[in-house]
Amino acid sequence: MAEPGGARVTEAVETPSGKGAGDENFPVGSWLLPRPLRPHVATYYAFARAIDDIADNADLAADDKVRRLDGFAQALVNGSRDPDYAKAEALRHTLAATGIPARHGLDLISAFKQDAIKHRYADWN
Repeated sequence: MAEPGGARVTEAVETPSGKGAGDENFPVGSWLLPRPLRPHVATYYAFARAIDDIADNADLAADDKVRRLDGFAQALVNGSRDPDYAKAEALRHTLAATGIPARHGLDLISAFKQDAIKHRYADWN
């Protein structure tokens, strides 16, 4: 889609739910970690929160969720200068700095993709 003057308008990849670390037990748990590791854990949390919000977004079709999550996977593995995937790029750098394999982030993406396409339950009952 283009605006007057030819500027392209794109839809953001992330779909923030408004949840943050303060809405969960994350802040309490992070104090138990050695100080040097806390920024790395916060980076992983930001990545996980972003992809969880995509997977949980009721306004997105399953194929759109998968496309967005695939973009995060590509950025995590190959790197990206696209600001839409900044959290994947940040995690890529933190994983490299800590020697942790990317498969941990990719496994999380895989789980969220499965949630996006497999609707096992019609309702909470």
